[in-house]
Amino acid sequence: MSFYGLVDGTDASLKRYLDALPGVDQVGADARAAMLATRSIKTTSKRWAIDTAISMVDLTTLEGADTVGKVQALCAKAVRPDPTDLTIPSVGAVCVYNDMVATARTHLDSIGGHHVGVAAVSTAFPSGRASMAVKIQDTQDALNAGASEIDMVIDRGAFLSGQYIDVFNEIVEIKELCGDRAHLKVIFETGELVTYDNVRKASFLAMAAGADFIKTSTGKVAPAATAPVVLVMLEAVRDFYSMTKTRIGVKPAGGIRNTKDAIKQLVLVNETAGPEWLTPSLFRIGASALLNDLLMQRMKMDDGYYASPAYVTID
Repeated sequence: MSFYGLVDGTDASLKRYLDALPGVDQVGADARAAMLATRSIKTTSKRWAIDTAISMVDLTTLEGADTVGKVQALCAKAVRPDPTDLTIPSVGAVCVYNDMVATARTHLDSIGGHHVGVAAVSTAFPSGRASMAVKIQDTQDALNAGASEIDMVIDRGAFLSGQYIDVFNEIVEIKELCGDRAHLKVIFETGELVTYDNVRKASFLAMAAGADFIKTSTGKVAPAATAPVVLVMLEAVRDFYSMTKTRIGVKPAGGIRNTKDAIKQLVLVNETAGPEWLTPSLFRIGASALLNDLLMQRMKMDDGYYASPAYVTID
């Protein structure tokens, strides 16, 4: 277990570490995010941005009405987003509830999608309200079914009550379960953390505990992946890299629905964390509707006009 020499696993050392973090200038974060949102990308750079965004999508279905057929169709789309254009990259992963992990993994493998990951939401997603024993079993079930990525939710109640060591220890324990089998993404539900200072504090706590990615939201609570929140998290991974020489990924999720939104995210990444983060191994976008808009924008660049929405599959 590695805490990067930042904390020794005790409550006292964790609090010292978090209390030493500089606060976030809320006005400054809002202004910088708004300024970066005005940047535009055109022509060949836009094609690169669209393909890069496609490769970063965690194509997601997290509904009570999910069926085997729906998940299999999503997997087919994940591997070949447009079967008529094989130059389009596959997405980063398919994200499902853990009872659908085996279905997703089996179908991906059967259609040549070995390179596409399966992300499972875990630890009593989306609320995080369960005993640790339940959270452990939830995660173990997903790993046993073939998940290569675990998206866990933190206990926001514990965090907001200042019980940081409890949140830290849960992340450590789930990371130990993942081992080398799966990357761990830690979801904050930033809409419930209220302040940018809390987002920064949660980011550093999760990274010190062993998170491979930090993730904004479940997609079930608004606001979700707002630009200033993503900016704060990107600044955190940049600063953590300066301290530890370890790069941690970022995954915004919730509310990113069109190509313009996705390109704004890429600008945020490039201008805040740096171009090294412009890869699916360090940046993902949790989304369901986004992929179709990216495909339609790509078609427009090729053909000069928008295709009918009927041209792409409805998820």
